[in-house]
Amino acid sequence: MKQLLRKKTVEELMDQGTGKVHLEKTLGPLNLTFLGVGAIVGTGIFILPGTVAATKSGPAIVLSFVIAAIVCALAAMCYSEFSSSIPVAGSAYTYGYVIFGELIAWILGWALLLEYGLAVASVASGWSSYLNAFLSGFGLEIPKALSGPFQPDAGTYINLPAIIIVFVIAILLTKGVNESTKVNAFMVVLKVSVILLFIVVGMFYVKPSNWQPFMPYGFSGVLNGAATVFFAYLGFDAVSSAAEEVKNPQRNMPIGIIGSLFVCTLLYVIVSIVLTGIVSYTELNVTDPVAFALQIIHQDWAAGLVSLGAVVGMVTVILVMMYGGTRLVYALGRDGLLPRSMAELNPKTKTPVKNTWVYSVIVAICAGFIPLDKLAEMVNIGTLLAFMLVSLGVISLRKNKSVNHNGFKVPFYPVLPIVSFLLCAFMITQLAAVTWIAAAIWFAFGLILYFAYGYRHSLLNKNK
Repeated sequence: MKQLLRKKTVEELMDQGTGKVHLEKTLGPLNLTFLGVGAIVGTGIFILPGTVAATKSGPAIVLSFVIAAIVCALAAMCYSEFSSSIPVAGSAYTYGYVIFGELIAWILGWALLLEYGLAVASVASGWSSYLNAFLSGFGLEIPKALSGPFQPDAGTYINLPAIIIVFVIAILLTKGVNESTKVNAFMVVLKVSVILLFIVVGMFYVKPSNWQPFMPYGFSGVLNGAATVFFAYLGFDAVSSAAEEVKNPQRNMPIGIIGSLFVCTLLYVIVSIVLTGIVSYTELNVTDPVAFALQIIHQDWAAGLVSLGAVVGMVTVILVMMYGGTRLVYALGRDGLLPRSMAELNPKTKTPVKNTWVYSVIVAICAGFIPLDKLAEMVNIGTLLAFMLVSLGVISLRKNKSVNHNGFKVPFYPVLPIVSFLLCAFMITQLAAVTWIAAAIWFAFGLILYFAYGYRHSLLNKNK
């Protein structure tokens, strides 16, 4: 058992980033905030408000977003303390290695691989729907057989656009982090502008009567909705994966994580209010609710721009979540828990090219063949597990004398980390039984892989 819980010291982690070829420190607070907004604002604002309002929360989806935001804000503060104290690639996996030991770190890393990979796959799947809607405005149409997951009964066999966008982003990521963040920043400005356009145009067509009944499915529906829209906030934790490439992480990491979460919460709440005010929640069970609402009020020009913004904007989610996933695979490879080739960096671009392509192929297969609703719930369970352990980990982190505690600190310690853990635990109980079964299979496979390969090839094992 002692070998399974062997830990890394902060000094060992920091030394890993000082080799001849290493990740470059090029990111500032604005880059990080754009990365956060780029990762968070996507399906949560362009797809989920419609289906969740129609089937779970009604107009009270606003409360669902607020509840999910509170849970995420507490977790975000815990991530901020970790990332400013231990500025190393790998996010919660790396933090777990220092606090809990190797086996728990592997489980955390495996949970994050589930989160990042399936988040990319689900957003790519949703992106494909919006692309179809956008192209239909020009009289163009992707053949049905090539525009959906493998569902022969529905006439779809492969989601080709989803696969293509994953590979396009993979090419961009291999070019370097500077190039990726510049493209991301441009797209973030574009999609936020489109969201503000929807708010400004739509607010003049709001009918307060559409907000009645406000809570048609009761408070349990609001909580169930919060567990689902929780998916909409994923991404701020991916920002922590960039810690090793950040200038002055003690100051900049908390700004990027918490700042991006605040901006996105504000946008989600306002969009939800306007959306359910324009159209009755009973009519919103569609894959493109924002564009649909504008079409209802005959603002087709704005609907077209929103569809374009969604097509462009959701690309940033794919970009940042794939970035987080590749940096996690890099950290796992560097520690020997995955093949060392996964930690090889291209000398010119300073990016892990090999692992980017391996990761992209696996994600593309999921995006091309698995239905969107199945992907989204699986993402949530991996994320919530990571949030729970990071929240608990802050308590041990604060007691660790070898850690630099000059960065951000969670206020009201240890109350807020404990509350964060309990809220995440509650949210995870709201997920469907089939999600738990699928997650159990995923983690069982992960443990088999660890004992078959990672345990024996671990860098710590070799050092001993």
